[in-house]
Amino acid sequence: MGKRKEESISEPGSCKRQKQEYTDEHSDESNEEENSQSSADSNFSLLSTAGDVGVIESIQLKNFMCHSMLGPFQFGSNLNFVVGNNGSGKSSVLTALIVGLGGKATATNRGSSLKMFVRDGETSADISITLRNQGRDAFKPELYGGSIIVNQHINLDGSRSYKLKSKSGTIISSKKEELLGILDHFNIQVDNPVSVLTQEMSKHFLQSKNEGDKYKFFMKATQLEQMKEDYSSIMKTKENTCIQIEQGVERLQELKQLYVEKRERYKSIGFVNDMRNHLEDLKHKMAWAVVGEMEKEIQPVKEGIRAEEGNTEKFVQKLEECRAKVNEAEEKYKAIQDKLITVSEEAQALHPQCISLKADIQARRKAVNEAEVLYNRSRTELKRLGKDDEQLCKRIEELKSSANQASEPEQLERQRKIARLREQLKAFRDEEIMIGQQVDQFQQAIYKCKEEHARLRREDSDVKQALDARQRQLRELKDSKTNTLKRFGPHVPAFLEAVEAAYRQGRFKHKPVGPLGAFIHPKDAELTLAVESCLKSLVQAFCCDNHSDERTLQLLMSQYYPRGFRPQIIVNKFQNEVYDIRHRGVHHPEFPSVLTALEIDHAVVANCLIDVRGIETVLLIKSSCKAREVMQFNRPPKNCREAFTAEGDQVFERRYYSSDYLRPKFLSKDVEAEISHLEKEIENKKARLAASQQCLYSIENEIRQNEDYLHGHRRHQKELQIKIRTTNAEIADLENMEEHQSVDIRTLEGEAEENKGKMESVKEDMQQQSRRMEELKNILQVAEKNFEEMKEKIHQVEEIAGPIKEELNKADSEVENSKRRLQHYEDKQKEHLAYIKMHKELLAAREKELEEKMAQARQIYPERIEISRTVKSLDAEMNRLRERINSENDRHGNREEIVQQFHDAKERYEDANSKVKNLKKFIRLLEEIMTQRFKIYRQFLRFSLERKTNLPLMM
Repeated sequence: MGKRKEESISEPGSCKRQKQEYTDEHSDESNEEENSQSSADSNFSLLSTAGDVGVIESIQLKNFMCHSMLGPFQFGSNLNFVVGNNGSGKSSVLTALIVGLGGKATATNRGSSLKMFVRDGETSADISITLRNQGRDAFKPELYGGSIIVNQHINLDGSRSYKLKSKSGTIISSKKEELLGILDHFNIQVDNPVSVLTQEMSKHFLQSKNEGDKYKFFMKATQLEQMKEDYSSIMKTKENTCIQIEQGVERLQELKQLYVEKRERYKSIGFVNDMRNHLEDLKHKMAWAVVGEMEKEIQPVKEGIRAEEGNTEKFVQKLEECRAKVNEAEEKYKAIQDKLITVSEEAQALHPQCISLKADIQARRKAVNEAEVLYNRSRTELKRLGKDDEQLCKRIEELKSSANQASEPEQLERQRKIARLREQLKAFRDEEIMIGQQVDQFQQAIYKCKEEHARLRREDSDVKQALDARQRQLRELKDSKTNTLKRFGPHVPAFLEAVEAAYRQGRFKHKPVGPLGAFIHPKDAELTLAVESCLKSLVQAFCCDNHSDERTLQLLMSQYYPRGFRPQIIVNKFQNEVYDIRHRGVHHPEFPSVLTALEIDHAVVANCLIDVRGIETVLLIKSSCKAREVMQFNRPPKNCREAFTAEGDQVFERRYYSSDYLRPKFLSKDVEAEISHLEKEIENKKARLAASQQCLYSIENEIRQNEDYLHGHRRHQKELQIKIRTTNAEIADLENMEEHQSVDIRTLEGEAEENKGKMESVKEDMQQQSRRMEELKNILQVAEKNFEEMKEKIHQVEEIAGPIKEELNKADSEVENSKRRLQHYEDKQKEHLAYIKMHKELLAAREKELEEKMAQARQIYPERIEISRTVKSLDAEMNRLRERINSENDRHGNREEIVQQFHDAKERYEDANSKVKNLKKFIRLLEEIMTQRFKIYRQFLRFSLERKTNLPLMM
């Protein structure tokens, strides 16, 4: 199949498939116009050949229809005949050409689907067609070369794929669009019966008697029908474009009017631009004026630093002088100290001798004193013995004179009676002792019973008080179901209403906050008792901002709280933010502080508890063992003062205190559980109170019985005491009647002789002791004399050391004064250097700030401007200009918006105007091209009718 191409004929077909922009269309139409004119001038020369492109060079089939392998067939460049027997593959080749070049299965009249062309028993079929691609009209010769190989793969499910290869076999594309482009370029139309005429189509054409069908066949075969459709489509597009132009012209007038309005408004604000320009100029000056003022501020700092650095040398000289004086004073002090040490060593060498002499004197004096004591004791003994001797002699004489006066029978009777009375007295005394023991036993029993009774009475009173407290607490808990404030006391709601009323009346500067417990809520219920044990009475406390509010609150409390039961009032300045305690609070990875364990509703409450109780430094540790381990076995955590356990025990670093509380009273969330617990506790206390009353009654009965026994025994004891006194009186009377004649005179005489012997012995001892005492006194005098001499020596040495000590003290004072002066100048130097460092840092910061200001100024205006005006005056003028600009903006509108609206309107107008012009130009050009096209179409139609039509190739 050779391609016979003439430019004017091929244009309609190619124009239908191209979808390009307006500029491309304009260019293409211009080319078409030129081509049409050139073809008209050449009298429709249709014989210009292009036989080097679009020629089918070969075809090969695989598993196509009933052939496993057919071809390849090589075709010549001119006319080719395919001959063969029926079933040899002639129709298969033609069908493969239609399908291989993208035709539909129905166009072959051999099947309705591509899968019908796959050979039975196979899964796919392949078609390979080689097209020539040489000459000036070659399609992308730089990619494909001299031939284009079209490979099509047909699957059993009816799908197909393409591979477009170059002459060398390189795959260039696999898209169908690329194949359609090649066919359009080569003007190959597989569905055109002039190009490919199947047997069925030829039969239909030959057997048809209708001239209309033949004319339609002619129109389709010559592409005149397509040209007619293209012409109609172009004319319709032209009509739509004209309508768009009319609408665009109307819209253009509106945009032009809007543009003119915005331009006039833009011009009306021109003088505002002058003010803005002046404002920008002032901004430039302001930027450099700020730099100038900062430079002026920095200059005194630099001068001050230079002056202070000049004074540094003076401080160095002063320090050197002070150090020299210190060294001189220390050397003088050391010399005096060495001298004093020498004298002190001499004195210390004498001190042991002095101490030894003093000890010797004390020993000698002690011996003298002991001798004197012995001597005085012997003298006293001698005097006593002399008196005893006189008494013995006198008694002997008395007994001798009264020996014969008494009668023997009366003496015996008295002795018998005295003996009998003594036996009665002994019996009375034994019985009295026994009664006394019994009385003591009864008294001890009564005392113990009374002690037990008093103890039980106290316990009974304590139980009654505890019972009353628990019952009151139970009532408060039940009331707190409806009003939680009643947990802090039944009168608290009314008191808070009074506080609110007083605050509304203006009696408080700030409304007091309280009770504090109403604003805190433990996050962990197990730590509630620990929190209450930590806060104690603070739970019921109130907080005031000032002392005036405190006095007013005290006055209100006196009306609702009894004296002695008023809650604490804390005066603490109210703040809306909680203190920052990050650096002074305790932070433990495992245990919370009281502050972190609470949800506090009011910042004032949190700050009050931090100030008064230090809750940020108190840890809460549930286990007492763990608390001891954290606080006592190891070093306590940083900033931690104490800790509380879940049982309320208080733990310090070296102490541990058990809690007085058993259960929380104010902060517990489970009111029902607390009520149940209190009811059980009340029942237990009532039972305990009843048992205590019964025990008291039995003890009182026992006391009464013991007191009755005690009174009886005491009466009996008094009776025995009377009998004993009577018996003693009778015995005394009987004994007074005797003359003591029973005394043995011989015994007394023996005692007198013995006493005289003792007196002689004592006298001898006294003589020896006297001599011993005199010897000891002489030795003591010698020792005292030696001791006094030693003391004198020491005194002389001390007199020498005294002035030296004064000199040493004076030298020490000089050293201290020198050191103080040195320290003073060192401190001054440090302050001086710190002052210089601080000002240098300040200067560096100022210079850095100056550099930033200069950088900002350069960004605002790159060239430096020398300004004589101050920043303040520039700022005032800028503010006046801004006010004027703002007032103009308020009157005319925002400048930026006006400028933006102007530019937007201008842009829309110019864009619409350009589009309308381009469309009008396009319509004019289209009319010219279509007029020329229609003329050529009529000429071509007439020429085609006159020309003899070539018959298509028939298989």
